Amino acid sequence: QGEIMILFSITILYLIILFTPFQISAQDSTETEEEEWEWDEEWKLEWEEEWAAWSNKKPTLSLNYGFSEISRTDAEAPFSDNNLIELKLGYTYKKITKYSESIEKSTFNYGFLNRNSTELASGSETTSDIETDNWQFGLGWSSGYGYKIGENASITPYYTSSFTWTNLDFADDSLSPNDERIKQLYDETFRFGTSYETGVRIQPTELIVLEGGYERSIVFERHLFWKWAGSGIIELAANGLLDVFIKEVFKSSPTAGPIVFFVLKSALGYGLYELRQD
Repeated sequence: QGEIMILFSITILYLIILFTPFQISAQDSTETEEEEWEWDEEWKLEWEEEWAAWSNKKPTLSLNYGFSEISRTDAEAPFSDNNLIELKLGYTYKKITKYSESIEKSTFNYGFLNRNSTELASGSETTSDIETDNWQFGLGWSSGYGYKIGENASITPYYTSSFTWTNLDFADDSLSPNDERIKQLYDETFRFGTSYETGVRIQPTELIVLEGGYERSIVFERHLFWKWAGSGIIELAANGLLDVFIKEVFKSSPTAGPIVFFVLKSALGYGLYELRQD
């Protein structure tokens, strides 16, 4: 509830500033012009810093192994637990923040391919479970603020969002009419989806990063563009508002910034996940 109140308050403030610029200017035009100049300069410097960091990007390869659980509320039989193996290829770039020399921003943009399958989990223990063998690819954008604990070592809580395309292959099981209907919505067809992931990256050396994360993903029955676009606009607006608030946190307390970033972005990801489920 507190996070919702923060977002609501910032939204109201933003709308007041957006719809009453002339009244504010009439009250104190000099002060407004100075504030606008400061904001313009601040955004310009941030973009220049991002571009400089991107220019020093490093190619990154990530191998992941984990456990996958599939669910659908109207399925009569449970899905078998799957294991997952994943390859990510992309670029990572980092920069020391202006708020503290011990805080760095890390960005990892990548493409990925994974397989999550009952076979990788050595099969199902129950014959009535629905077994699947699934392939997924997509694009991901991951960022976080980390605490430097050495020249190359750091601990970084991160948040990731991604677009996915998933091919679900159901085993030739004897399914109930209801579960057979669900199978026909997805079976052997690529479906669009979205996901979010939160976790922590521990980098002990320049070349090695250990990562632990938790991901929630939605695979849509059909790609309803306008419905998805509406939630995408909400996501962009909410991320923009959170970024403004997080920046103020960094200014007042740089040490708390990475944790606030992690908590608020994770809460937003969960909220969007629940919204898109409906």
